[in-house]
Amino acid sequence: MRREPHVLVIGGSDSSGGAGIARDIETISAIGVRTCLAVTALTVQTHDIVMEIHHSPPSLVADQICAALQANEVATIKIGMLGTAETIVAVAAVLRENPQVPAVFDPVLASTSGRALLEAGAIAAMKRDLMPLCCIVTPNLPELALLTGSEMAVDEDEVLQQGQRLLAACPQALLIKGGHASGPRSTDILLRSGHEPTRFEAPRVATTMRGTGCMLASAIAAHLTKAKPLEDSVSEGKRLVFERLQKKAAT
Repeated sequence: MRREPHVLVIGGSDSSGGAGIARDIETISAIGVRTCLAVTALTVQTHDIVMEIHHSPPSLVADQICAALQANEVATIKIGMLGTAETIVAVAAVLRENPQVPAVFDPVLASTSGRALLEAGAIAAMKRDLMPLCCIVTPNLPELALLTGSEMAVDEDEVLQQGQRLLAACPQALLIKGGHASGPRSTDILLRSGHEPTRFEAPRVATTMRGTGCMLASAIAAHLTKAKPLEDSVSEGKRLVFERLQKKAAT
């Protein structure tokens, strides 16, 4: 088991099972990849509301990451909810010591119900300390707006302007998710320095599902663990989310 490639999942729990590390493990396991864990927060929540958040001490988060890296062949890291600036700094310090392991970062800023999952003021630490270490960051449109200090983009030109601004300051690649946009098709845009934008399209499904952001980032990480190129990993992740939404809409 130790020699099998793992995805190290760094994120918060969700007692409802709809998002967070429960959704991450479910998704990565469905792709046939093993997981190991570093839990950043315990939450009390249903599918409708987050009632309590208890953050893990930053040193405990860092120790969990180091233990997982020591115990297993970690091929990729998937990062979700971090919660505090101190935890962001602690995670970044361990990533800096392990530059050979690519990190997929879903910048979880708020729950679906609207409750903040990142402390005020922590975005600066996220952009300064963590994002430059990640191979891809996967914000949705509201997250992209918060990360760039902008209003939410209303068309693709604004999406690209905000995305290029964030890309210039931070990650190696940016996948901007189009689930919060309108129109008959849902378009995600992959931005990389020195490349033309790559678009991944699917029909917009008339349903909602919690945890789709967790699912997409986890699927990307799992496919990277299987040595697929980044663009192929994004394409496979987009397909998985679309198929899950289709299945939910049909029930």
